[in-house]
Amino acid sequence: MVMAREYRSMAEVRQWLAPRLRDAAPLLFAQAEWFDALHRHCFADMPVRVAMAAEGGAEVWLFLHDRGERKAGALANWYSFSWAPLFLGNPDERTQARLLERVAAELLRDCAQIDLYPLEESGAVLAALRKAGWFAVTRAMGGRHVLDVQGRSFDRYWAGRPGRLRELVRRRGRDRPFEYAVHHELTDGLWRDYEAVHAASWKEPEPEGGLALLREIAGRESAAGRLRIGFARQGERAVAAQLWTLDGDCALIHKLCHDAAFDAQSPGTLLSHSMFAHAIDTDRVARIDYGTGDNAYKSDWMERRIPLHRVDAFNPRFASAWLPAARAAISALVG
Repeated sequence: MVMAREYRSMAEVRQWLAPRLRDAAPLLFAQAEWFDALHRHCFADMPVRVAMAAEGGAEVWLFLHDRGERKAGALANWYSFSWAPLFLGNPDERTQARLLERVAAELLRDCAQIDLYPLEESGAVLAALRKAGWFAVTRAMGGRHVLDVQGRSFDRYWAGRPGRLRELVRRRGRDRPFEYAVHHELTDGLWRDYEAVHAASWKEPEPEGGLALLREIAGRESAAGRLRIGFARQGERAVAAQLWTLDGDCALIHKLCHDAAFDAQSPGTLLSHSMFAHAIDTDRVARIDYGTGDNAYKSDWMERRIPLHRVDAFNPRFASAWLPAARAAISALVG
């Protein structure tokens, strides 16, 4: 079985995908619920394109969105730590390769261009696209910073941080200017505090649909016991907030913000110190993932960078894809 269909929403897809996921436990960014929420809040004006292939008891699913003019892209954005084909039924590498090639051949029917990002591994997808007849190129594009805890206590982890970070936390936290709390359950009051800090943050305004997406994810993960939303407060006033969730044995850092009026006191850094301690010593996670982006401060807290890749594929049957394909080839050579 092979298919590639468009839907106005993920609701119908979820209905008949759910039974197939009963025996699987995909990570957050591979769940149908994640793609559903992401589409409703951030891509509602674009149809969902779902491509699927099955062989025996094995399946592969690709969740894309239609960008118009016969172009499709991975159903992902800056909130997605990664994007990848979803395999069900534990297929071996050869079966995965066949399934991917069948999906790529099906998409070749009416797509002129496809872009896929952020991929941790692009080799299998790239090979399948090329074998199916696409002109495809890949390039490195950013990365994720992660910490593999390796059984350390927080104190042992902290002793290995750069001296400038440890000294900053020591000096700014010396007089205990803030109180810290990590909550596992979301309430309307906590979310109002989060929104208030976000509005006073140095960050640019959240893209349309962003806060609504984060609110839905926070609520769903709270109900499942996987939410970790932290605050630094001065009296009753929240001055820094962080939204984390647990994904298996990994802590995901979704969003940080702090009140710009308190920049000189570094409430965000002090709250991070508290959040990392909670994740390592209380939740005993095996990994902490800072998400996409090569912000310089992340390397102070994390110890490993996972390179991310983008795949651009062009259908030679469509003349409209020839010039973009040539540009992508040149860019890949230069890069």
